[in-house]
Order: sequence, then structure tokens, then C-alpha cells
Amino acid sequence: MKKNVRLIEALIPVIILIILLIINVKIFKDDATYGPNQLALFFCGFVACLLGVTLQKVSYKDLENVAISSIKNSLQANLILLLVGSLIGLWILSGVVPTMIYYGIQIISPKFFLPTACILCCFVSLSTGSSWSTGGTVGIALIGIGAALDIPLPMVAGAVISGSYFGDKLSPLSDTTNLAPAMAGANLFEHIRYLLITTVPAIIIAIILFTIVGLNYAPTDVDLNKVQGFLETINNQFKITPFLFIAPLFVLFLVYKKIPALPSMLLGAILGGILALIFQPHLLDSNSYKTIMEVAADGFKSDSGVKEVDKLFSRGGMSSMLNTVWLIITAMFFGGMMEACGYLQKIAGVLLDFVSGTGSLILATITSCVFLNITASDQYLAIVVAGRMFRNAFKQRGLAAVNLSRSLEDGGTVTSVLVPWNSGGAYFSGILGVPTLSYLPYCFFNILSPIISVIVGFLGLYIRKGNETA
Repeated sequence: MKKNVRLIEALIPVIILIILLIINVKIFKDDATYGPNQLALFFCGFVACLLGVTLQKVSYKDLENVAISSIKNSLQANLILLLVGSLIGLWILSGVVPTMIYYGIQIISPKFFLPTACILCCFVSLSTGSSWSTGGTVGIALIGIGAALDIPLPMVAGAVISGSYFGDKLSPLSDTTNLAPAMAGANLFEHIRYLLITTVPAIIIAIILFTIVGLNYAPTDVDLNKVQGFLETINNQFKITPFLFIAPLFVLFLVYKKIPALPSMLLGAILGGILALIFQPHLLDSNSYKTIMEVAADGFKSDSGVKEVDKLFSRGGMSSMLNTVWLIITAMFFGGMMEACGYLQKIAGVLLDFVSGTGSLILATITSCVFLNITASDQYLAIVVAGRMFRNAFKQRGLAAVNLSRSLEDGGTVTSVLVPWNSGGAYFSGILGVPTLSYLPYCFFNILSPIISVIVGFLGLYIRKGNETA
């Protein structure tokens, strides 16, 4: 950290950013993430830069290099986003997504749709270790089913995200589940065992809440004629067959076998193009290659004549993800400038001054993770920086490393999706088509996890003593 960094100096870019973001939401509402927020992040990054050059006497070139390095760290996520955009478009063209929705509407009861969606995503994410893959495959289909059943999409998105992050947090195949104990110095499976203490109660309460909320959408509330018309429109526009389930099963198998996300998504998109040639030739022009490439680039355009169906299926393509990519780049630029000036470290370090016991230490750790998710805009950076900063503090207080690793997951992994400009929030908002601030109140699991973790800390329950790394 740079010397003589004052707290007020470190807070100036953050305060300006918060003010601009509030103004953007008030004026632009859901459209705030389509340009205004990106400009706010970019501007506040330069505010941090100006303070660093004038007050910290750091050369602009050094600050720029750190900011660019920060952006480089997000390139993999951006490439995945672009491929997911293509995959969505091609999976609609091939009939994969319509087939999943067609059968799902007939199987899932509206009354128990929300808890069922959450539980389904729990199993998929637990087996794959990826919240992004779960949301980009099963999540998209569930959004379509929810739309057909007239269930508010923010609720559906909340159920999808809650279930998706359950597995992302617990699965040994998850990158964050491996990253947190690595930063804390804990054993992976001991880390998972201690995570169960806060994670299981959080998901049980979330499922109960989804059940209660879902009871307001009994089958009698659904216009059955509308649902039947919806199904007939899908069946008329696409060839529906169970064979199309091969695409999501193939991608989930690749993820389960620990094939990296980029090649997994690329192969899934290619398979979607092949399935389009086999099952949906009527949707292809005389030049099939041209149609497939256009859909991969700009998405599928539905023209069934039914507004609800066309809105649902007119989506996807790399171009649909460009706004999200722009958001992530500007967010990483801001986070990079804040880190290069020593401002992130200063703000997080101040929290240590308020630590007096185990509960307050866990609270400080989780608060730092949330703060870093807001300012650095990346869950991995939140886990790495907070883990590096609090590791000695846990050790000095005679607390085992699993206490820190659990706090990093409870505060860092699950809250990233609640921040509109964080890579997690931008991703799920982009693929599900629901603004982050709209689905946030229904992400019960993500909200409950850090709260339960803090309660456990202050009550002194399941706090492992000892400096060993387990």
C-alpha cells in the first residue's frame, strides 16, 4: 500500500461513484447499465488516478499499467460472455432452449415452480461447480418457463441464482471453492465441511421462502388457454424432440469433467449449430452457414407473431453481450486504479481497527469482501485481497484457517452477483434478461449466507480453534 494514504482521500472516488450510480438509477432506471454506469465507473477511475498522481506522487504510467493489468484479469470472463451469447442464440435456433421450455412448462407446477427451480439449479451447480454454466443453460430455460406461467421474472431469476450459487460455493469442482481455502491456508474438504454450517441453513431458509412466495401463484391463477397457446406456438415454430437435450447434457458433462469453460462453451455452441442443421432446417436460409453465423453473432430473431414468444426467443448472439463486456472493462479499470493508488487496501485495512473479537473479525472480513465486490467488481479479487489481508489476523487470534476461508466464501462468492457492475451481476443480468437490482431482493440464499455467517461468528458457534492449516 502507498504510504500516507488518508481514509478521506481513499473514499473520495467511492463517494463520487455511489452518488453517480444513485443518480443514474433514478434517471435511467433499468437502462442505467446500458452506458451511464459504465461512464460513471470510467470517470471515477480517473478521479482515483488524479488523486494518485497529485497526492501520492505515483506516475500516471504506473497507474495505467496496473489498471490495464486489472482489465486483463477479466478477459477470460469477457470471452466466456461472448461465447455464451453465441451459445444462447444457436441453442434457440436449434430448438434446444424451446424444447427445454416446452417440456418444462408441462412438468413443473406453478405453485411449486420457484422452490423446484432453486433445487434443480442446486443439483446442477453442485455437480458442475459452476454458477455461470448453470445459469447459462438450465437458468435460461427456467426463465422461459416462468414467463409462460406468468411468474414475475425477478423471482425466477432469484431462484435460479440462489440455486446456482449453492453449488458454486460448495462443489469441489468450483474455482472459488478452491480459491478461498488456498488464500486462507486451509484444506479443501475441511473448508467444504465448515461451509456446510452456514450454507445448508441458508439454502433451506431460501427454499422455504421461495415456497411461501410461490404459493401466491396457484394453478388457478394461470391462464391455461394462454399457456396452451404458448405451447402450440413453440411447437409450430420449432421441431420439439427430446433428442435436443443432448446439447445441455453435453455441456454439463464437459464442465463435470473439468474441461475449461471457454472450450466447453465453444463446443456447446458448435453442437447447437449442428443440431440446427439436423432438426430445424426450415429456419435456415438457402445458405445455412450464413444463417448460423448471423445468429451466433447477432442472436435469433423470432417472428411467430405471438408477442410473448417472440420476446422470449429473440435474443442471444455475441453482440448481446457487448454491453456487459463494456461494463466489466470499465469496472475493472476503476478497481485497478483504486488498488494501484492503495485506496482499496486503506479502506479495507481501517476495518481491522474495529476488530475486538471473533465475531467482529468475521464481520470485518465479510464486509471487506462485499466492499471489494462493489469497488473492485470481481469476486476473485475480493477473495484474494481479503484473504491476504486477514490471514494473519485470524492466525494471531488462534483461529483455524477454515474460519477465514468460510468467511471469504460467505462474503465474496455469493455477493458478487448482487452488484450490477460486478462481473457476476453483469453476467446474470445479461443472460437472464433481468436487471440486477430487480432480482436482488429475491436472491434469498445470497443475502442469507453472509448474515448467517456473521451470526455464527458472534455466537461463537462452530468456530475452530488452532493455527493449523487443517
